[in-house]
Formats: sequence, C-alpha cells, structure tokens
Amino acid sequence: MPLRYRVRGGRPLAGSVRPAGNKNAALPAIAATLLADGPVELANMPRIRDVETMLALVADLGASVEWIAPNEVRIDGRGARLKPLSPELCARIRASILLAGPLLARFGSVTLPPPGGDVIGRRRVDTHFLVLEQLGASLNLGQNYEITAKGLVGTEIFLDEPSVTGTENALMAAVRAKGRTVLRNAAAEPHVQDVARLLVAMGADIEGIGTNVYTITGGKPLGGCRYAIGPDHIEIASFIGLAAVTNSPLTIEDVRPDDLRSTLLGFDRLGVRPRVDGNRLIVDAGQERRVRPDLGGHVPKLEDGPWPAFPADAMSIAVVTATQCAGMILIFEKMFESRLFFVDKLIGMGARIVLCDPHRAVISGPAPLSGGTVESPDIRAGMAMLLASLAAEGQSTIHNVGQIERGYENIDQRLRALGADIERLE
Repeated sequence: MPLRYRVRGGRPLAGSVRPAGNKNAALPAIAATLLADGPVELANMPRIRDVETMLALVADLGASVEWIAPNEVRIDGRGARLKPLSPELCARIRASILLAGPLLARFGSVTLPPPGGDVIGRRRVDTHFLVLEQLGASLNLGQNYEITAKGLVGTEIFLDEPSVTGTENALMAAVRAKGRTVLRNAAAEPHVQDVARLLVAMGADIEGIGTNVYTITGGKPLGGCRYAIGPDHIEIASFIGLAAVTNSPLTIEDVRPDDLRSTLLGFDRLGVRPRVDGNRLIVDAGQERRVRPDLGGHVPKLEDGPWPAFPADAMSIAVVTATQCAGMILIFEKMFESRLFFVDKLIGMGARIVLCDPHRAVISGPAPLSGGTVESPDIRAGMAMLLASLAAEGQSTIHNVGQIERGYENIDQRLRALGADIERLE
C-alpha cells in the first residue's frame, strides 16, 4: 500500500513553527557546487525527497556528498566526471535540468534526459536552451538534450520569459563564460537571489541581484564556501493558510519579511492578515476571513505571476483558504494550465467552486468541509488537500503523500507538534 495520511480534522491548532530551507533554492545550489574548486557547505537544507534525488545525481557524477549536520550538507564537486546522467533520477525531478549550465560550463558538453517533476501542465524548457545557445552552445535536441560548447562567451541576453530555472542556468553558465553577460527580463524570486548570492560567495562577480537585470563578469575563480539557504516563502504561505482554515493562532519563526510582501497582500484580500514582528510572522486566531471586494462591490481577483507578483506555488493554498472565507473571489492561475484541476477533490469535500477553465476558478465561501478520501496530485495541491483535511469535520485519508514529502520536510511531525491529529501510514 503506498504511503498515505489519516487525518482527523476540525481541531484547533496552536504554537510556533519554523519554515524549512527553500526547496527551489536548495536544488540549483546543489548543481552550482559542481562549479567550485573546493568543498561547499550548504546549511538550512531541507531533508526532502527532491533534495535527496538531486544529491544522488551529483554523487552519481562523482561528487562527494556528506551530511555533516541534520540540515547541512558538504559537497565537493572536484571529483565529478562527465558521464550520462541517470534517466531514472532525472525522471523524478524537474530540477535535473539545472545541471545543464554548470556541466556545460565545466566540461564543454552535457547530455540530459528530459526532466520529470509535477504534472501541472506544460512546463517549457526552451528558455534554458536559448540562453545557452546565445552564450555559444550548440544544441541537438532529440530524445535527449545534447549540448556542446568549445567555450562560453558573455553577451547581452533578453530572456523570452522570466523563467526561474532558466535564469539560474544562465547565471551558472555565465559565471564561467569569458567576458561580460547581461541578463534582461530575468527572474528575481527569493530562490533565484539565493543562487546568485551563493555564486558570489564562491567568488563570482554578479550585480543586480533582486532585480530583473543581472550583470555577470565571467571567468572569476570559484572556490568552496559555506552558505545558508533562505526560508521557504511558499512553506510560510502554507502555514498562513493552515492558521486561516483552522482558525488557529500560529507563529512562524525565522522569516524574511521582504520575501513575503506579495504573499501577505494576497492573503489580505481574503481577510487574513498576519502581523510581522521582526523575523516572526504572527497569525492570530479570529481572522476576519472575509473577501475584500473591489471598489463598487465587484468580485475581486487573485492572480499569480512572475516575482514580485503573488507566487504561483502558493495558489493551491490560496484556493483552499478562500473556501473558508466569506464572499466570492476569482482565482486566476496564469502560469500552469493543470494546477487547478485538484479542485474537484475540494468540491467533493463540500467546497463551492466553479472551475471556469484550466486557469480560472470562482470560489464562494465559507463552505463547511467534510472529511473524505482524496489524493495528492502534486506537491502544492497535496499540501492544499492536507490543509482542507485539517479544516474538515471528520476523518480524511490522503493517498500519494509521497508527493507532499517531496517538498515539505517531516510535515506530519511538525503538524502534530501544533496539535494536528495526523497519522502517517506506511
């Protein structure tokens, strides 16, 4: 029997919780260690399945990987050798494509199997290859992705979309390219900033971190360093949603408030308003949980977009939260055409949702939820279903929770510490 959770919902929670390190920063950070001429120690690393898979990929290339503390790993990539990447490991995570930039920059050649990852719609990889091509690479994109380069040369690049992983691959390749590279229309999410800061700690010359224009002076020697991954702002959004749907007081420790502006703005529209207290985020019980209409009483819209807009990965959490808020709201998921398909499971639990098309859903709340048997289709939708189960009256069984555990470290234990009745069934 696959891994599942049994949840008894409808119980108030309380306490404090600390977000894990940002998964979407940890994965490219592991890839970036292959550029260093020395060991790199990465602190605040989440112990999750995707991280273990990425570590297995670099270890399979010959890098030395050692956990030196519960959430700290030392990677020495000097022993890595160019060889075909494991198709089995690459099929598990989309982040395998992040090895393209560092391996090409280091060895002049890389062959990648197609990446795996969440099935949330088409996730184009064109930006990665267009960027590498402009830096001097030659491409043969057949059943596998074959990329070669006699030498990477800096240039002016305008990304055709502000792709997060495309930007990260560009940064990792450009720091080894000869001369100056300017990346425009680049992604600037907190995890992209983390990767850029790690490269700087290794010795790279990168300007414009936090903006959508990066200037990289390539060819600088890159050495070992120690770097701490930042807190996962998507996990923080998940805990805000958890407090809201269970009407519970929660304190979220060790946050970076600057990473949360768009997230807090989105929850404010739902009548959920946490307080920032230094590096703590306090969600009081008794939140208003009332949708704030647009001027004139019109139905408001919550939409995602590239940073600094409301994060796409937090949309599933916003959907569940909206089911427990008074009023009507249009959720507009712009980024992925299959991310909202999990709402049928919420409807089965009692939510009042009309799925207009693959990108838009109208939610009317509050709707009392009842426990049921559901499935976790991807990381974020799985976490959303877990929140719904904790808010629902009665017992729920969530199947395929390995998806949740790809992105949330020890989530069942951490929720039990807050008072949740959740049982992990092997």
